[in-house]
Amino acid sequence: MTFSQKATLNGVVLDENNSPIPFVSVTLTTKGTTTNANGFYTLDIPANTNVKIKFSHLSYKTLSSEFNLKKGEIYEFNPILKESTEQISSIVISSTTRGNVEGLTTITPKVLRTIKGAQPGIENILKTLPGVNISNELSTQYSVRGGNFDENLVYINEIEVYRPFLVRSGQQEGLSFVNTDLVKNVNFSAGGFQAKYGDKLSSVLDITYKDPLEFEGAIDFSLLGANLSTGIVSKNKKLKTIMGYRYRNNSLFLNSLETKSNVQPIFNDFQTYTSYTFSKKFKLDFLGNISNNKYLFQPQSRQTNFGTIDNPTALVVFYEGREQDNYRTYFGALKANYVINKKLTLKLITSSYH
Repeated sequence: MTFSQKATLNGVVLDENNSPIPFVSVTLTTKGTTTNANGFYTLDIPANTNVKIKFSHLSYKTLSSEFNLKKGEIYEFNPILKESTEQISSIVISSTTRGNVEGLTTITPKVLRTIKGAQPGIENILKTLPGVNISNELSTQYSVRGGNFDENLVYINEIEVYRPFLVRSGQQEGLSFVNTDLVKNVNFSAGGFQAKYGDKLSSVLDITYKDPLEFEGAIDFSLLGANLSTGIVSKNKKLKTIMGYRYRNNSLFLNSLETKSNVQPIFNDFQTYTSYTFSKKFKLDFLGNISNNKYLFQPQSRQTNFGTIDNPTALVVFYEGREQDNYRTYFGALKANYVINKKLTLKLITSSYH
């Protein structure tokens, strides 16, 4: 089926525990798709027409929803399928709502923190989206529609993040700058984004960090590292800060390579976002990050087998020496907000990277 005027519907299908459901059928008459292993789907539908979409799965109750989207509109819909046998009424969605900015895909922070990987972070979600490619599961580098690594914009609370270094070609093995424990909202656009984001060609990742309402804290440990985060609010509610510390050691992954070696990539960073409200009109924000990335590679030996079954041959190579790199980076940014009136707000953002 071909539509001359079409819109795009996408999102993630969840169960009642907010866990993604894979392989859900998403159908429109004779056209349809299925969710991937992470519950994500994308479906083109005719624009300016009332269409009914069915979400069905053998283990869940079928959900039918009606949509009427404008030409070229991209709308995110995250349905929740129930296991019970009760009848679910139809849901009618109008395109006049202000739920999403056109061209941006919204990612739920709960889903972001539950999907794990060799290098946990937001990149594990991005690689499931159309046009995004990650060539190395140990890397936080990603390309969009064939673009380079440095053509992807990253913003945190309207502050552009500078990420310059690569340890070797095709890899950025350090931690993702975005600390998922501090995230409130995630928006991503693979092109066609608003002019306010800048002039890079590939994509924009727009992150909003949490604004704590009271004291909070979280600790997460694993065999590969640990995450600690906390949120603090002053008694007068004027000072609010969130902080996060992360430690990661990928030796368990890399020491299983064909080349026997002593590989110890160790990453740790500390990040904070602090806001102080001087008055109803003036507010000052600070984003800071200190990161330390150590890479030790000491090859010992490598064995390559070749030849035939009757005449097997092996080549064994022994190595001397090692490579040891250490990157210590500092990032700081200030954002001043001054409200002139309801229609005009002035913002001054300055940042420094070392």
